[in-house]
Amino acid sequence: MAALPQLNEDQLKVVQELEIEMMSDMYTRMTSACHRKCIPPKYLESELTKGESICLDRCIAKYLDVHERIGKKFTQISMQSDNFMKDKVAEQK
Repeated sequence: MAALPQLNEDQLKVVQELEIEMMSDMYTRMTSACHRKCIPPKYLESELTKGESICLDRCIAKYLDVHERIGKKFTQISMQSDNFMKDKVAEQK
């Protein structure tokens, strides 16, 4: 979890619950997208083929990489916005 300002116990619990919900949503979306992309709708074998396994590994790696990049970008934008607002408030004082 990113460094957060001093939060009380209730606020911290809400932040933790939101993070769990976001990770669960990301996992569900990733599973669905990679399954749709890598595994044919009609199962011919009970086990994954080598090609399906490789496709799933690559799909998941790409999905997690993009998810991490987007998270970093949102954090950067949020910090810039916070700094901008602090500067504007300081200018008005």
